[in-house]
Amino acid sequence: MLFQWGMSRQKKRMDVKQEGPDHSGEASDVPQEPLSAELAVNIDIIRQKTGESNDVVIRRFALGQEWQIKAAIIFVDGLVDEKNVYEFVLTPLLQASFPLALEEKERFQWIEKKLAAVGGVKHISDWRKLFFELFSGATVMLIDGVPFAISASTKGGEYRSIEEPQTQIAVRGPREGFTESLRTNTAMIRRRIRNPNLWLETMQIGAVTQTDVAIMYIKGIANDEIVKEVRARLRRIDIDGVLESGYIEQLIEDQTFTTFPTTYHTERPDIVAANLLEGRVAVFVEGTPFVLVAPALFIQFFQAVEDYYARFDISTALRFLRVLIFFISLVAPAIYIAATTFHQEMIPTQLVIAIAAQREAVPFPGFVEALVMEVTFEILREAGVRLPRAVGQAVSIVGALVIGQAAVEAGFVSSAMVIVVSITAIASFATPSFAIAISARLIRFGLMFLAAMFGFYGIMMGILVMTIHLCSLRSFGVPYMSPLAPFIPTNMGDTLFRLPTWMFRERPRLINQKNIVRQSGDQKPEPPAPSRQEKGGGS
Repeated sequence: MLFQWGMSRQKKRMDVKQEGPDHSGEASDVPQEPLSAELAVNIDIIRQKTGESNDVVIRRFALGQEWQIKAAIIFVDGLVDEKNVYEFVLTPLLQASFPLALEEKERFQWIEKKLAAVGGVKHISDWRKLFFELFSGATVMLIDGVPFAISASTKGGEYRSIEEPQTQIAVRGPREGFTESLRTNTAMIRRRIRNPNLWLETMQIGAVTQTDVAIMYIKGIANDEIVKEVRARLRRIDIDGVLESGYIEQLIEDQTFTTFPTTYHTERPDIVAANLLEGRVAVFVEGTPFVLVAPALFIQFFQAVEDYYARFDISTALRFLRVLIFFISLVAPAIYIAATTFHQEMIPTQLVIAIAAQREAVPFPGFVEALVMEVTFEILREAGVRLPRAVGQAVSIVGALVIGQAAVEAGFVSSAMVIVVSITAIASFATPSFAIAISARLIRFGLMFLAAMFGFYGIMMGILVMTIHLCSLRSFGVPYMSPLAPFIPTNMGDTLFRLPTWMFRERPRLINQKNIVRQSGDQKPEPPAPSRQEKGGGS
């Protein structure tokens, strides 16, 4: 019966190839039918289902030294550690003396003892489970006369080594970042939080790719309702493939039609560990170094990791600077357009005369001038990102200088506009999070249009609408602007400014509602009490 099923599937595939390509994802169509007791039939079905792929290795052998029980191991080259396969799976089975008088259940127990050095031994009874284990890096063993299979965990292959993060560089702090291996990423968190309450749940998402996705949280600190919501949103996903955490992010976020990110992503283990200690949930995806953290707050995107490694006064000054940088990158071109078009009386006399002299030869209004320069700079920035690193930096720097100077000399734009656009670009680069920086880049064009239409009134109207929109957003049920709106005084110590570490006594209230206390007692550093000799003024 199974042999007929395999042949019919092969015939169906040949028919489909003749008619045209099939994008339905045949890997998800593997039925949950039991395995055959005949080794030859099982191997034929595996070959037919995998299309005779060369990387699917089938090694036939005989159990024990009697050479009577036929068996085979199947693994995918590149997904397993071949040294473990041959040294701990194949060699013990070839060298052992297989007792023929054992029953089927006892045979499995005997084989499990021989594979004890490998670990992760599982019994497989249907085809769907077999192919899942096979393409997850396990070695599958088939025995003639037994309608079951045994899989042993031999996952291996080549992975990128742990390196310094490229997108979130810190002056002070750890130098290791996540990799594309899910187990390596979770292990880096385990090294930082050595607590049995750090729970990990793994699931497979993607009908074709079967990508491993894991959620991690600290039981007793994380809000159970948030954990339940994250789990429910992940299980609702029905898609053929997940290739990066961005797929997951777009399918579980609260609001789609917004430029502001409602899920935080990072490639630094220390940031994930800190967020887990605050009660958040982390989502790991196999094949990407970016880990999602939920829920996310607006103020969170202005916090850098070294804020908590440096003194509080330095961190507070830098955090104020980042907020100012974000505001400059958002409204600087719009303010220039509004001031030069409608509100010249607000500019100092000498400056307005200098700007007027520069713009005398410019044939375009301020809005068109700013729009051309912003679009040109965005093109240069995108070219610098897409080109190879050495070439991209040269193109972005030289291109900006040459085009800016040539545009001023040709009379297309004024020197003041080049200065404004340059300051805006530098400010957008200085924003800690790329996700919030690109949001400002998009909103900037809308504010420029409002400034060209209504002046400063249009800018204020745009900022007001943006603020109302921010206050309406939620991230997994948590208000996006908290603790600013709603205002929570006890959590204001880590927002626009940062209080000393010994004053962080409570976790964020709207994220965590049952385990609020972060540290107990008064831990304020104090100098030692003066000695008796110091009190007496001498010996």
